[in-house]
Amino acid sequence: MFSREAGSIRRWRGGFRLLAIVVGIFGASVAQSANAQTDYYNTDAGRPVRIEDAYPTERYAFELQLAPVRLERARGGIYAWGVEPEIAYGMLPRTHLEIGVPVAHLDLPAGDSRTGVAGIEISALHNLNTETTGLPAFALAAQAILPVGEFGPDAVFPSVTALVTRTFPGIRVHANGQYTLGDEDDAGASLELSRWLAGVAIDRALPLRSTLITAEAFAEQPLDEEADLVWTVGAGVRKQRTPRLAIDAGFGRRLTGDEQEWYVTAGATYAFSIRALMPGGGR
Repeated sequence: MFSREAGSIRRWRGGFRLLAIVVGIFGASVAQSANAQTDYYNTDAGRPVRIEDAYPTERYAFELQLAPVRLERARGGIYAWGVEPEIAYGMLPRTHLEIGVPVAHLDLPAGDSRTGVAGIEISALHNLNTETTGLPAFALAAQAILPVGEFGPDAVFPSVTALVTRTFPGIRVHANGQYTLGDEDDAGASLELSRWLAGVAIDRALPLRSTLITAEAFAEQPLDEEADLVWTVGAGVRKQRTPRLAIDAGFGRRLTGDEQEWYVTAGATYAFSIRALMPGGGR
C-alpha cells in the first residue's frame, strides 16, 4: 500500500514539476516586452481555450504544438494527464491540415494507473473569407479521430465544425459549432468525444506586450443522448515569446454533467517554414 502511494506521489511531483516549469517560463515572459510577430493573435482549439478563431495557419507555414500539457481532476479523486503534440501546415490558400496524437495518463484512487494513445486526430480548416466591416470571418473544419491506442475509439469518428470571428473595438468574439457522427457503442474509452458542441469566446489583445487574454463558455452533449448537457467555462493567456515561439496557459471548470472536473493547461507553439516547399524555393 505504502509503495503504491509513494509511487503515486513521485508521479505527481514529476508531473507538477513539469507543469510548473512550463507555467514558470510563461510567467517570466509576460513581464518582458517582446519584439515579436502576431502568431499569439491566432488561437487554436485548446491553446489556450476550446473555442478557436476562424483563421488557419498561414500558407507554406508549419505550426508545431510543443508538448501541450493538460491536467484534469474529476469527482472521486481521479486525475488525468494529457499531452497532445500536433503539427499544422498551411497547404493551400486560407487552408491548413493538422495532425495530432493525444496521449492520456490516468491515476486512479486505488493506486492503479493507465497510459495510452487516445486516437489519432486529422483535421483540415478552410477560411471562407477575410473579415470586413460588414461581414465576420467564416470557416469550416472537418476532423476525423482514428481508432488507435488504448483510449482511442473503436471506429472512426468524423466531425464538422463551423467557426465565426467578429472584431469589435478592443475585443474579438468567436463562435464555434461542432457535430460528430458515429455510434455511441464505438466510443470505447475515448475521453473527448461528444455528439455536439457549441460555444463562444471573447479575447482582447495587448499588442505592446504581444499578449492575448481570452475567456469562453460552451455546452456539449455527450454521445449518450440521455446524459446531461455539460457546460464548461474557461480562460487563458497566449504570449508571443519570440518571432517564432508563442506560449499559453489556461484553466477551466465543467459546471454540469457527471464529471464536474477542473483542469489546467500549458503549452507552446513553434512556427517555421521549409524553403523547399515555398514557390521558387527549390531553385
